[in-house]
Amino acid sequence: MEFSLGMPAAGEPTTDKLFDVIVIGSGPAGLTAALYAARAHLDVLVLTGSDIGGQVALTSEVENYPGFPEGVQGPELVQRMQEQAERFGARVELDTITAVDFQQHPFVLTGYNGNYLARAVIVATGASPRKLQVPGEAELTGRGVSYCATCDGWFFQDKEVVVVGGGDSAMEESLFLTKFARQVTVVHRRDQLRASKILQKRAFANPKIDFIWDTVVTEILGEEKVEAVRLKNVKTGEERVMPIDGVFIFIGHIPNTGIFQGQLEIDERGYLVVDRRMHTNVPGVFAAGEVADPIFRQVVTSAGMGAAAAMEAEKWLAEQKAEQEEREQERAVTA
Repeated sequence: MEFSLGMPAAGEPTTDKLFDVIVIGSGPAGLTAALYAARAHLDVLVLTGSDIGGQVALTSEVENYPGFPEGVQGPELVQRMQEQAERFGARVELDTITAVDFQQHPFVLTGYNGNYLARAVIVATGASPRKLQVPGEAELTGRGVSYCATCDGWFFQDKEVVVVGGGDSAMEESLFLTKFARQVTVVHRRDQLRASKILQKRAFANPKIDFIWDTVVTEILGEEKVEAVRLKNVKTGEERVMPIDGVFIFIGHIPNTGIFQGQLEIDERGYLVVDRRMHTNVPGVFAAGEVADPIFRQVVTSAGMGAAAAMEAEKWLAEQKAEQEEREQERAVTA
């Protein structure tokens, strides 16, 4: 069965209108935040970005999200999340934010369709896995090329897979894949790993994991699914084709924080800095999901962060309203 994502209603863009909460991003974090904010009777707008649903919308099967014992297709999960948020009044609009101004209040967000005004903002723009940028990668993503072993490892039971990378994530995911795959081959461009010593020790000790050093993947081959990879030794220049069932790429993530440079605090890895309550360094601006999560990067954790961000946004708006009413009462008394 195929599922299509619910598209925003056609018509004139909603610009220059003041919203209680604007959510930037439409993945699990953004849509969950919209649901919670809308259920709190706030006027909520979700600006989707170029791809509704984020990375999970590209996942063929999600089997580790609670409530779906038989699993659920990624696009279907996103569609249900969107419909649930819209049921409580959230508006979803297809637009990409290109600039923000958090130095004034209400906050101003600029998209291709114009400007949007918000009393509070929840940033849920996610993070994009770093790509190899080789032929076949884009075409076979979701058909043997994956960036998440936790999401897709189950589909490679008794298969042979390649893991590209040499850091902690690559070793953690390689070890996880050994629960399913018959053989895991780590392809690393250097002659030693960058992962922590304890992860290296575990990986080297695992009989299911082999290593190919000083080598890069230059092409991923296959028609309907991954069938092989073309490898090149960076020292000798020697090339060969290696038959394989799947390619897992773990060479880092790139948080989508470019438009927030100079507006929000960003750590050395490029992730937004938030406290335990999803607050950024700007009062009234919150962040949730992978844009502020370099560790877990799961659908369920992103959804939880989205719920927390919306609850905190509602609380912050209520406090601002109470303070404003108190100031108005004081002015009335002194007038």
